[in-house]
Amino acid sequence: MPERDNNSALTAPEVADMLKIAKNTVYELIKRGEINCYKVGRKVRFTRADVEQYIARARQGLAVFEERAPERAMPRFDREGGFIIAGQDVMLDILSHYLARHPWGRPALRAHIGSYNGLTALYRGEVQAASVHLWDGDSGEYNRPYVRRLLPGIRTLIIRLTLRTQGLYVAAGNPRKIEGWADFGRQDLTMINRELGAGSRVLLDEHLRLRGLSSRDIRGYEREGQSHHAVASAVGRGEADLAVGHQKAAEQVSGLDFIPLQKEQYDLVLKKDDLNRPMVRALMEILRSTDFRREFEPMAGYDLSGLGEIVAET
Repeated sequence: MPERDNNSALTAPEVADMLKIAKNTVYELIKRGEINCYKVGRKVRFTRADVEQYIARARQGLAVFEERAPERAMPRFDREGGFIIAGQDVMLDILSHYLARHPWGRPALRAHIGSYNGLTALYRGEVQAASVHLWDGDSGEYNRPYVRRLLPGIRTLIIRLTLRTQGLYVAAGNPRKIEGWADFGRQDLTMINRELGAGSRVLLDEHLRLRGLSSRDIRGYEREGQSHHAVASAVGRGEADLAVGHQKAAEQVSGLDFIPLQKEQYDLVLKKDDLNRPMVRALMEILRSTDFRREFEPMAGYDLSGLGEIVAET
């Protein structure tokens, strides 16, 4: 394959050839948010930088590389079965590594899906823990309103992971003079969105609703990236003027400025009836341990003041 620069478009078969994997596995990596991509019409495209970033994360143990058929169902949890954590933050990858080493634990699988889909998977018993950062515009509250609606009749615990800053990714120097949520109503701007069910997508949709803005009038609203890094990279490459995401990703992508807009609560939801099971007891012990907290102290973007605390029960 001829040499290309870091911004040249790559197809899924080309990425599969670079990684020496099946093409279907590339699409599975996209679904799980492990590799950045963008869409041109209905076609998925990648940059060489996207592929190199995935390889770098895999070498650091931060990407779960698992060749499997896309149609394979997630295992269900029973007393002898697996344990799956839903969510996309690297904090959850590190948590799964700690669980594998814990005397009561075992390796935890990862479902790289957004907050809304994570809660519905928890309701169906397809995952055993779901990370959430879903803002309710009417109450101004994070997470609990959605847990109550999406897990009816199920007793749950909401456990604090971290506080993060959500805002807008814009080009370095902010040449388009973007200031906040109202700018999504401008006709001279093009955005890139997160996938349906992602916390950042829900946050945007709630602010649009409160301001009476229609998504149909926003250029780029239908174009989706499958992770914070994917949409941040698209803005950094000049393919969009703005996107919604958290501050940590902005600090890892060149060519960006970040406009902070609000603090979000990033929490983990468990079923209360599972609290005394060994894997859940191990998980709670890890979250409250000094060693786990120290993993994130050098990393920007994490407020760990409430890590491991039960902040709500439903």
